[in-house]
Amino acid sequence: MPFVNVKMLDGRTSDQKRELVKAITDALEDICGAKPSGTMVVIEEVTCDHWAVGGELISDRDA
Repeated sequence: MPFVNVKMLDGRTSDQKRELVKAITDALEDICGAKPSGTMVVIEEVTCDHWAVGGELISDRDA
């Protein structure tokens, strides 16, 4: 029973997230033989002021 946790910045549409979880589920089935019914995908969306790269908040980089 695969469990995939995707962390990404917020702002994607529901359709984009549907496509993403389908692609991840399909890849696990195709590559690993995992059953789609047992594959769990969780998307954690993080705001730009809670994510940093290179010691700098992304919200500060985009300002």
